[in-house]
Amino acid sequence: MRSIRRRLTIGYVVALGLTLTLFGVVLYVDRRQADFQSLDDRLEVEAQLTLRMLRDLSRSLGRLPPVVESVQQYFQGFAHYLVLVGTDQNIILVIDPVGSMGNEAVGRLRELTNLVKDGTPTWTTTTIIPGQSPVRLYLAPVVGADPAIRYMLVGASLDEVSFGPAALLRSMLLVAPVVLLVSVVIGSWLAGTSLYPLESTIDELTAITDGRSLHRRLPVNPSGTDELTRLSQAVNGMFARLEQSFAAQQRFVAEASHELKTPLMVLRAGVERALTDSTTPNESLEALDQSLEEINRMSELVDSLLTLARADEGRVALAVETRDLRELVNEAAETAQILGEAKSLTIRSQVPDGPVPYPIDRTRMRQLLLNLVTNAVKYTPSGGGVTVSLTDEADVVHLIVADTGMGIAPGDLPHIFDRFWRADPARARDTGGTGAGLGLAITKWIAEAHGGSITVQSRPGKGAVFTVSLPRSGSLQSSAVA
Repeated sequence: MRSIRRRLTIGYVVALGLTLTLFGVVLYVDRRQADFQSLDDRLEVEAQLTLRMLRDLSRSLGRLPPVVESVQQYFQGFAHYLVLVGTDQNIILVIDPVGSMGNEAVGRLRELTNLVKDGTPTWTTTTIIPGQSPVRLYLAPVVGADPAIRYMLVGASLDEVSFGPAALLRSMLLVAPVVLLVSVVIGSWLAGTSLYPLESTIDELTAITDGRSLHRRLPVNPSGTDELTRLSQAVNGMFARLEQSFAAQQRFVAEASHELKTPLMVLRAGVERALTDSTTPNESLEALDQSLEEINRMSELVDSLLTLARADEGRVALAVETRDLRELVNEAAETAQILGEAKSLTIRSQVPDGPVPYPIDRTRMRQLLLNLVTNAVKYTPSGGGVTVSLTDEADVVHLIVADTGMGIAPGDLPHIFDRFWRADPARARDTGGTGAGLGLAITKWIAEAHGGSITVQSRPGKGAVFTVSLPRSGSLQSSAVA
């Protein structure tokens, strides 16, 4: 969420920055062009005034004397460059507001008169004094005045043009950081306000983590028509279909498991009766014994399915009472000792010296430990070892079952608590495994029903360590039996 908010804020600021930059460039170019046009208009007016003064002088003096100083006094107030060129390309008058124009610059101005063709005025921009700003020049023929004057050049430095746009550019550079900073604050606030409904939607979706929460729905604004409202409506529709499908599946599993228990009990009773009947032929005893083994395995599978189905529906109540966990650990170690005798396994039990009281359902917690030690014995080769230990910390209690067996492949670790999941068939054959893949799923449910969790650490050939963590502040998940 913060990432989306950050991206929206950055995008808003970048878009605003690009907009300001484009606006500034357009404004700068337009202002500069307007100033150029204003300068051109002023130069053209000054050229017309100069031409008028030359005409007036010609009428009053008849002809401009060869001594320039005698007429230069009439142009002393001229603020820009003014150059009068005679018919033989000689310079008649030079007005230099800077006072640094040398012979080279004057010669350059004389050459620029070649740009005037067919008596049509023209414009040009050039650098006439090295190291100084370029000059905008208006070149025009002199008509109606002293015939000795052929051209005039009126010019002004581009510093007069660049001052306005440069000041504008400096102002924009000073204002831009402030504008961008304010836009960051406003953009972050707008993004947070816009994404707030999405945050509540995410929180609600996070809370819907299992089949018991599918009845929950996302909040929907009845009058809303935006994208988030449509998204919430679509997700709610999906949850409704999932809830219906999941409920149907749970009912089927629970009812099928319940219905299968009775015929299995009848079959087991019949087979056991036949096994104890002295008239049963010897050649039938082996087949009956195998049938009884399969019936028991199916009964165990049905019981596991029924337990999980009821757990999904929240119909399994925990008979909670405070017990000393050391008793369960020692009992599980004794069971592992019995199961591991055929393999000559070394069974160790490690418990604290003092009692470790904890509120538990003794039957379910015993089932959890038996599932773990049974798997440990099953997957540990002859001569190996199994350790059942209990640690009591300040805020959590750990039940640990470790073995020195073949371990679990890294690709299998994320799935071992999934229902009906089995490791690769070769591993099952090597250990004689015939389980249905529900034992660890039930173990996980029991741990979570007590407010705890279960984790596993393992490497191939290095054994496995299952750790059940029961927090002291954990809340038990119990409900009334339906």
